[in-house]
Amino acid sequence: MMETLHVALIGFGTVGKGVYESIGKQREQLEALLRKKVSIEAILIQNGEIKREVDDRVLVTTDVDELLNLPKLDVVFEAIIGVEPAHTYLSRFIEKGCHVITANKELLATSGNELRKLAEKHNVGLRYEAAVAASIPILSTLREGIRSNQIKEISGILNGTSNFILNECQVSGLSFEEALRLAQEKGYAEADPTNDVDGWDAFYKILILSDLVYGKQPEWESISRKGIREVTSFDIKKAEALGLRIKHIANLRLQKEEPVITVESVAVSEAHPFFNVTGVNNALSVAGNLAGNITLTGPGAGADPTASAMVEDLLSIDRNSTEPVYYSQIEKGNAVEEDFLLIGDDSEVRGLEVLPTSEKGAYYVTGKRSEVEALLEHSKASLYPLQGLTLNHSTSRLAVV
Repeated sequence: MMETLHVALIGFGTVGKGVYESIGKQREQLEALLRKKVSIEAILIQNGEIKREVDDRVLVTTDVDELLNLPKLDVVFEAIIGVEPAHTYLSRFIEKGCHVITANKELLATSGNELRKLAEKHNVGLRYEAAVAASIPILSTLREGIRSNQIKEISGILNGTSNFILNECQVSGLSFEEALRLAQEKGYAEADPTNDVDGWDAFYKILILSDLVYGKQPEWESISRKGIREVTSFDIKKAEALGLRIKHIANLRLQKEEPVITVESVAVSEAHPFFNVTGVNNALSVAGNLAGNITLTGPGAGADPTASAMVEDLLSIDRNSTEPVYYSQIEKGNAVEEDFLLIGDDSEVRGLEVLPTSEKGAYYVTGKRSEVEALLEHSKASLYPLQGLTLNHSTSRLAVV
């Protein structure tokens, strides 16, 4: 007789319902891969007055203790928002000896290392592929695909809503407000879009990658986190006239043995792997010392992509529930000069060595970030890190990289 894997869900919103439906839809394939039956035993919900369309034999409850008191429970899927009560719930399930699969990026960015240590102590798996880029298997790629590499840098378009808004501004000529309203109408953005457009969503995700790759995070106060509210239609048009597109990118690298993170809008050339990433898609680029540059793209949000990642984690847990976290060490690095696109009038570039472009009021500049930002501190000019082009001020030439 085939063994049974007993499963519970915490949360039954878009993601939780997606997991429930995906398990039902893919049951035959899942059970063939697992060589076990999959039985959803219970679902924890917030509002008991709403009727849920689930099998009658499934326990639906607002009391977490009813899940904790189940006689048999192997795996818990967590699909709610925020640090609490998720942190308390997952800690209790881990202590009970249950494997945990979560998509909660804020929780993992805040308490990921603590939960990993607790899971290791109780010899259970903690999986969170869906927390970083939904259907893009970036965590399994880092854990299994390029494990022998030293990771030099990771950068990514990690928020589909911001990418959609910038793309609509660039392609359709919409203002930020118009593009945001369209994103809300299509269900890509919440009524309160703060997490998306102010960079918090991408911020949490790149912190999770920092923990995974380097085993630690920078101090949050040291991180440059900027959203897309300040990106103007004028800036987008200027960049487009120069063959550039503005993308919201989170970046992680090591400097003087410490992880350095930036979350900001960047001007990329056609040679950049993110140039043609449109709509609500996400993309990640990983630079390994052996594998070179690897780019992964795919849907970054939605019920099906997120559920897909969570169900894949179910297979991962069954394969090896005590797999250690992957860490990578890399040589020391120092602060380096960067290239930027500067958009502003002539008075705002005084004191900077700039390379004029074919567009009036648009310049290229090279320098250490802190020094360039200090010179522009009281300026209204827009400054975008420039990727995909290398500047040579001595010859006034650009080189595609």
